Amino acid sequence: MNIYPVKGIRLASASAGIKYADREDVVLMELQEGAATAAVFTQNAFCAAPVTIAKKHLSEASPRYLLINSGNANAGTGEPGYRDAMETCKSVGAAAACAMNQILPFSTGVIGQRMETSKFAAVMPRLLETLDESAWDKAARAIMTTDTVEKIVSKQTEINGKLVTITGISKGSGMIHPDMATMLAYVASDAKVEAGLLQQCLNDAVSPSFNSITVDGDTSTNDACVLVASGEGELTLSDSSDAGYEAFSQAVRDVCMELARKIVLDGEGATKLIEIQVEQALSDQEARNVAFTIAHSPLVKTAMFASDPNWGRILAAVGRAGITDFDIDRIKIWLGDVCIVEEGGVAASYTEEAGQSVMDQAEITIRIDLARGKAASRVLTCDLSYDYVKINAEYRT
Repeated sequence: MNIYPVKGIRLASASAGIKYADREDVVLMELQEGAATAAVFTQNAFCAAPVTIAKKHLSEASPRYLLINSGNANAGTGEPGYRDAMETCKSVGAAAACAMNQILPFSTGVIGQRMETSKFAAVMPRLLETLDESAWDKAARAIMTTDTVEKIVSKQTEINGKLVTITGISKGSGMIHPDMATMLAYVASDAKVEAGLLQQCLNDAVSPSFNSITVDGDTSTNDACVLVASGEGELTLSDSSDAGYEAFSQAVRDVCMELARKIVLDGEGATKLIEIQVEQALSDQEARNVAFTIAHSPLVKTAMFASDPNWGRILAAVGRAGITDFDIDRIKIWLGDVCIVEEGGVAASYTEEAGQSVMDQAEITIRIDLARGKAASRVLTCDLSYDYVKINAEYRT
């Protein structure tokens, strides 16, 4: 896969020994002065200290550096944790000669443990000395926790006759659920985009991507997604009516959706990718409720792991999704292209062999037609395996 550098964005990674020795676990991302930055954050009430500070700093100044660490979430640490996160910003500010509120901190890892801030100061000279436009792959590996592979997407596209580069990385494997899903994501483009428009673009991209995936139904305390437009390229956008905005917005959305897909594919212990499509619902929210009820069902997810076409579990999940006044006889459910439910029960054409042929696949689509309206939703999830329990049971050992 080609990884395209983004003009105006440089990255570096280093091993600070935050949790493991001899593993790179700190990333510094330098943004060109004048770059526009947009972000969305976790909705968890116990959001981590870095999230609180990143929100505050983003509202006060134009960011110059993103500081990211893995191995320690600095969440559930109270006021001391807040001071620790501020101290890490101070390390960057002092070394890079910029204001502290121009640094956005991000952390991921174990919750409830104090951060050893001296470890950040120790690697700061190396980080600043090794900043490189081509270090996206190293950064993607350094932000991993229980991830088994780095997640990176890079594309170039022509918009209005101008070549635009968009490159992004993400991490996430477990504790994945909407309202940012434990995920972090950083996407950058060389386009010049007005800050408010960039935020709109990110909001539109997050909804069908990072906020439409779930591994286990748990929302992290640290989730964040950042979109940066360095302004070093030829494309300039200042309004949603500008020619090229829709194409740029779609390109950002495509990158985010592919990063989100990689997160689900790498779900802790996952062996299958499951796409749930809900059609003809009364509202978008109703469609999402049905899709997520199915996606969160341990019985559905374990059946998927076992390759068992136990369609009754899907039917039961639809029935408890909170829909009122609907005609169960009109609902249809498919596994892949195999109709399994119609007229309130098993489809007349269904055979166990046909259902099994779909369940034996590594990627499975479940499609539900509610026959109630025109709204639709799509959610990505994965199966629930023995390894998910093992990984999370041993997470701190």
